[in-house]
Amino acid sequence: MKLTLLGTGNVQAAPLYGCDCIACKRAQKNPSLSRQLSSAVLEVNGKCLLIDANHPQLQSRFPANSIDAILLTHYHMDHVQALFDLRWGIADPIPIYQPNDPNGCDDLFKHPGILDFQQANKAYSRFQLADIEIMPLSLNHSKPTLGYLFSSAQGQIAYLTDTAGIPDPSWQQLLRHQPDYVVIDCSYSPLQHSPNHNNLYDVFEFAHAMPETQWVLSHIGHELDSFLHQYNGELPSNVQVGHDDMQLTLE
Repeated sequence: MKLTLLGTGNVQAAPLYGCDCIACKRAQKNPSLSRQLSSAVLEVNGKCLLIDANHPQLQSRFPANSIDAILLTHYHMDHVQALFDLRWGIADPIPIYQPNDPNGCDDLFKHPGILDFQQANKAYSRFQLADIEIMPLSLNHSKPTLGYLFSSAQGQIAYLTDTAGIPDPSWQQLLRHQPDYVVIDCSYSPLQHSPNHNNLYDVFEFAHAMPETQWVLSHIGHELDSFLHQYNGELPSNVQVGHDDMQLTLE
């Protein structure tokens, strides 16, 4: 089972048009420091499962009929915008697994094209896909939002973005399962707080409570990237900063 982070940036990504912050200046000089909008792809048992759909080269990176399913975390535009082009493709229908949000985003439900929207997922209701178990986990955000816990014979990976904190029922599931990796929303430095996203110290608390799990920061904003560039402290040994195209592999 391999999870590749297609993007690790927040809604602004980096570099951002017209922005001269430290993070954007560094990304302009060194493209490897750029951050696309947060999304990922899980490759398991010969199947390809996208988590969110926003990568600017999604259609060229994933040729027709190579996507077996898409799991959406929520319907904010920065997580679903690639669906607006993908739906008009000429290919087999693509199953879309989603949170319970009747409003969705714009007219995707009205004009789905090749997008085959499945019945909304229920938090903590397990289902099978690509011969692995998937458990949706409720998250704290301004729209109905789900994370996903993927379990295979090789181990477990959780993908949790966007969220501020972790709801107790979801936290209890993490404690029970002790995933090998948790990809976690971390948009801000400790200098900022948000009702919709974690900051660095929030993640430190999670990591301290689950020391055997590797916590990978994602949904990273300019402010956090700039802070980390000047940060003199050490990250906990089980916390690492995610980057675009980072691969987490369980064998």
